[in-house]
Amino acid sequence: MRVLTWNVWWRFGPWRQRRDAIMTTLAELDCDLIGLQEVWAEGEDNLAGWLAARLGLHWTWTASDRPGRWHERVGEATADVGLAVLSRWPLAGRTTLRLPTEGGQDDGHQALHALVDAPAGPVPFFTTHLNSRPFESAVRCAQVTALARFVAAHRGRGGFPAVVTGDFNALPDSDEMRLFGGHRTAPAVPGQVLVDAWAYADPAAPAVTWDNANPYAALPHEPPGRIDYIHVGRHGPGGLGRVLSVRRVGDRPVGGVWPSDHAAVLADLAGEV
Repeated sequence: MRVLTWNVWWRFGPWRQRRDAIMTTLAELDCDLIGLQEVWAEGEDNLAGWLAARLGLHWTWTASDRPGRWHERVGEATADVGLAVLSRWPLAGRTTLRLPTEGGQDDGHQALHALVDAPAGPVPFFTTHLNSRPFESAVRCAQVTALARFVAAHRGRGGFPAVVTGDFNALPDSDEMRLFGGHRTAPAVPGQVLVDAWAYADPAAPAVTWDNANPYAALPHEPPGRIDYIHVGRHGPGGLGRVLSVRRVGDRPVGGVWPSDHAAVLADLAGEV
């Protein structure tokens, strides 16, 4: 089962050309489950729906209830911003969670859960986007605590583990990522461990997903880092859902256009497809 997470940079930059570059990249990767952040929608036109129609996938999405800061940054007030899940298989249900933002910027960040009706059995799949400012670690700790509880409430009793994707805006050794993983410090939910799929990567492989080699990422003059993740719960019977491989993708121009300011993360998990 091939899983991807990608922050697709809303309507910034040459977004129409980037939309084509995103689609070309996804078509080449042939993913089964995709978690997207910073998805845009304007009226009936939705980036996730546009991609799903061309890739032959099912989809669902949720919009932020506070898009004002996004509108200010590009000087328009019509497009929504949110999260989306694309799936090769039908979606049997969906749920959303509004993440806490006390003490930080409130941009209406959420988590989106989709229950995927996959051949390996139901897959509890999640995507999320956390607060971004470097000094908001305490806010992100509150957000991952809420997210971990959300995962626990919707991970189900099937054999396939929960799969959590997203732009966490936090480095792997941060308090919030250790708290969310639950195996380097006490977990946010007792007994729940969510393994960072990158633990299975080739140590020599490029890892940062916010990379100043990307001209869009270089614009704010922030340090590079790995801030986009796929986490997987403890594998099921026979190793169902265990991580087979993981790598960075979406990390180069397509036809001269960088698809996003973030690179994507791609993982292959054990499971029937």
